[in-house]
Amino acid sequence: MQYIFNRKLRKVDYLNKTEKQEKGNKMNAILKYKGFQYEVKEGGIYYIPKTDIEPGEKIKFDEILLLDKGDEVIVGQPFVKNAEVEAVVLDNVRGKKIIGFKYKRRKKYRRRWGHRQDYTEIKIEKIKLNK
Repeated sequence: MQYIFNRKLRKVDYLNKTEKQEKGNKMNAILKYKGFQYEVKEGGIYYIPKTDIEPGEKIKFDEILLLDKGDEVIVGQPFVKNAEVEAVVLDNVRGKKIIGFKYKRRKKYRRRWGHRQDYTEIKIEKIKLNK
């Protein structure tokens, strides 16, 4: 069994043979959004930086860096023309708590704080290339 670990999303995807075969049938894309790049496929759920879009609304991404149609790969210079990814916003969520800590030795100086990042959860509905 093969697995892929994505540091950004803190998620492990296990791929079995049927998913590998389906991967060739569906379109994949690499899109750029708010300085981050995401490798997405149709039907996948991803976490992007928080937006003000309400759950249930649609969002379109037009900055597509690469488009994989299974039999051919289209690389943009810098973006693929006439390509877009449509997604629907599922929810606005918060990430896992991260603890920050600093200290100075022998001085009884310690500071501890927590941080939770806000994300928007989206589901990719369609990857399309208009000719």
